[in-house]
Amino acid sequence: MSKISLACETYTWQMPGEQYKGKLEHIMEVCAKAGFTGIEPETSFLRHLEDPERMKNALAKWGLDLAVLCVVEDWLHPTETAEERERANKWINFLSYFPDTILLPVQMPQADRSNLKERQQNLLSCVNVFAERAHDKGITCSYHPNSPAGSVYRTEEDYKILLNGLDNRVIGYCPDVGHIAKGGMNPNAIMREYRSLINLVHYKDMYADGRWAETGKGAIDFVGITQDLIDSGYEGWIIMEDECDECITNPDGVTMRDGVFIKEVLRPMLS
Repeated sequence: MSKISLACETYTWQMPGEQYKGKLEHIMEVCAKAGFTGIEPETSFLRHLEDPERMKNALAKWGLDLAVLCVVEDWLHPTETAEERERANKWINFLSYFPDTILLPVQMPQADRSNLKERQQNLLSCVNVFAERAHDKGITCSYHPNSPAGSVYRTEEDYKILLNGLDNRVIGYCPDVGHIAKGGMNPNAIMREYRSLINLVHYKDMYADGRWAETGKGAIDFVGITQDLIDSGYEGWIIMEDECDECITNPDGVTMRDGVFIKEVLRPMLS
């Protein structure tokens, strides 16, 4: 039996706006009912659950693990700003109560890709130092590149710089199959090439024309990618992150249908 586990990301509930911020317990309930065993919240969703004991109680109520904690920052300068460092240390301290949770830094995309080389190096220097502090506290880190037009790591050339620049002593790579495809790459090929760096995986679907699709209805080869992970001995989390347009009005319903997809397609492969 595979040691791959399935969790759900909170971005689906970020798409409607701010109305689900502070409602992480509601999201946990939906995720549990959909059949996920873990959750990956972005920090802005925590609110009252920034209290570790309240978080533990909420997770226990719905039978979920805190699989990943996603931290989003700008990281535009050669070193972290005082505010970025303060927030980073806050989340590192928070995860001292959840030693098995992966810390996932994600850069906030900007308006464009101006000063690209400088911004790429600034991001690397900030994230590597952040991850080193987390590593020193026993926390596992992974980096998640994205694909909006203003992202500094979105093409195959960018990935070579990123994945040769991350300090792999203290931080791994989290491929997001949708963002890889959006950047004009083949997710199967990229994940095979950088398999040794992968310690976390994000699944998101996309149509061939570049629009985000509901999971299982687009062009992403989830079966092939999952089989590659199984064959390579991957043991860790696959995080589902649906970004189809319907999430704006019906994130709960989309997530429940994603639960059907994992029940019918993914879990039979993992059992």
